[in-house]
Amino acid sequence: MTRRAPAFGLPSLLALALVPTVAQALAEFGIEGMGVVSTPAHETGATVSPDGQRIVFASDREGGSGRSDLWQAVLRDGRWQDAAPLALNSGADEVEPAFSADGTWLYFASDRRGGVGGFDLYRVAVHDDGFGDAVALPGPLNTAGHERAPMPAPDGTRLLFASDGHGGAGGLDLFESRKSDDAWSIPAALATLNTPADEASAALLPTGVVVFERGGAGGAVRLYRATCGNGGWTDAGALALSFNTETGTTRRPVPDWNAPEELLVAGSARAPRAGGLDLYRMRAPRAAPGETCD
Repeated sequence: MTRRAPAFGLPSLLALALVPTVAQALAEFGIEGMGVVSTPAHETGATVSPDGQRIVFASDREGGSGRSDLWQAVLRDGRWQDAAPLALNSGADEVEPAFSADGTWLYFASDRRGGVGGFDLYRVAVHDDGFGDAVALPGPLNTAGHERAPMPAPDGTRLLFASDGHGGAGGLDLFESRKSDDAWSIPAALATLNTPADEASAALLPTGVVVFERGGAGGAVRLYRATCGNGGWTDAGALALSFNTETGTTRRPVPDWNAPEELLVAGSARAPRAGGLDLYRMRAPRAAPGETCD
């Protein structure tokens, strides 16, 4: 079995050396990679490769190419180490990375030059020694508006993302496109979840639940869960997480394909805390019998 990187619920770097790594049981949440992945900068989303050997995350820390960049750390001796920016970064923003469940692609969003709108969706091939060239996803997905937060479904045949360029209920809304060979279908709105507020970062978890962001008053962002019945997704309320509050910022839920019962999120707990927005690991919510959709 592949060893995955541990989550540490600890207040200091010194304490990291005092606690067992992989065998540590998860509590409600644990900070991810204190001092390496989670730092005094803002880390706003992370994804772990299916083999559990690398984590890619978005950060505005120093040493990158622009404002927000994608960084990678690798698993050595049971811990995330050697954080470094990816060569694909530009002088613009690169955000919201997501590995496909089969490990062949890394998806992300960027407002780099050469796109068709504001933010567009991209993907790169994943190699043993790095990544291929960034390729924009085709026209049925990217528009003159903003496309954000790509997240492949576990079976690889669907891509969930947010857009304000495909119509919808207002602001950013959630859409789904289906893939056949290399062709993507015209995106369909997840209409039962979209509201006049911004919805983004929808993730269909291996546990049969959708978790997504919704904007609130004063710039707050909160995570919600959705379950399925009668063929459609239904908002089931805020995700049970202590810092996922009406006035806070909790973002970018991403399943860990190497540990399907777990979920990575960005937020700011009272403790443990490294800086602005940090990355945390929690148990993924599960659907009850009859609460999943194909």
